[in-house]
Amino acid sequence: MSEERKRLTQTIERAEALKNKIKDAEVLIELFEPGSKDYAELELEFSEITHELREFEIQSYLSEPEDKGEAIMEIHSGAGGTEAQDWAEMLLRMYLRYCERKKWSVNVVDKLDGDEAGIKSATLEIKGEFAFGYLKSEIGVHRLVRISPFDSNRRRHTSFASVFIYPETEEIEKIEIDESDLKIDTFHSSGHGGQNVNKLETAVRITYIPTKTVVNCQAERTQHRNKEVAMKLLKAKLLALKKAEEREKQDEIEKSKKRIEWGSQIRSYVLHPYKMVKDLRTRYETSQAESVLDGEIEGFIQAYLSWGAE
Repeated sequence: MSEERKRLTQTIERAEALKNKIKDAEVLIELFEPGSKDYAELELEFSEITHELREFEIQSYLSEPEDKGEAIMEIHSGAGGTEAQDWAEMLLRMYLRYCERKKWSVNVVDKLDGDEAGIKSATLEIKGEFAFGYLKSEIGVHRLVRISPFDSNRRRHTSFASVFIYPETEEIEKIEIDESDLKIDTFHSSGHGGQNVNKLETAVRITYIPTKTVVNCQAERTQHRNKEVAMKLLKAKLLALKKAEEREKQDEIEKSKKRIEWGSQIRSYVLHPYKMVKDLRTRYETSQAESVLDGEIEGFIQAYLSWGAE
């Protein structure tokens, strides 16, 4: 069975299951008597149906071949020094919590710690159905406004960090790379990896010379395995560039990677003097800033996908 046929079959089966749930709920309504103890059961049933219908609707917007697959996420701190590096780590935690809620598995393949706090960058492999389709909404610059925990004068600071998502598809394996176009460096890993982590140069950095594309991997226990993962990351980046060229939008990727500073943000997270998170594309907003930073970003993602489908 082809992947497309399998996907369509699953969609039909899911639609039929939802249809049957709605029929069952209609029966409950007919049997319902005001004031009965069945009200809580009826309310729960409708809440579940509403949630499933919304999710079904959102997934109907994910029609691109890569939407259903896995994703590679990059987070980079921007203007703001330690403030921005701390903000980048906050974003990393937010996405890890979101992936946990979605029951997706995450492998942090590379993380560069900040000079004093936070991180300068991180690269994640995210495995789960529709991971790329959902997370592509996060591409862009994220802006934080807060009272700085690093400022003894308790002044308000603005920090920036960027997020970019690459699809991880079967097409990656078709990308051919000439070894002579690669510059491969090894270095000591700064992350976990066993007792030899600080004794052996297990971490790998690969530079693709023609496009100056750089990838790192230090999460695995051996240099060989880190090189394998780094090559996969490199191929994913090159595939994204290739697709952009095929669509005659060679600058599409770079346009998404706007300068990490004022005027280029997609979303603002304000923690002072009030609490508000607002997406500047869809205008979707919430005052539940702590919940958002704890991974509750589904509302922003759904709003973006609905907005993009209009």
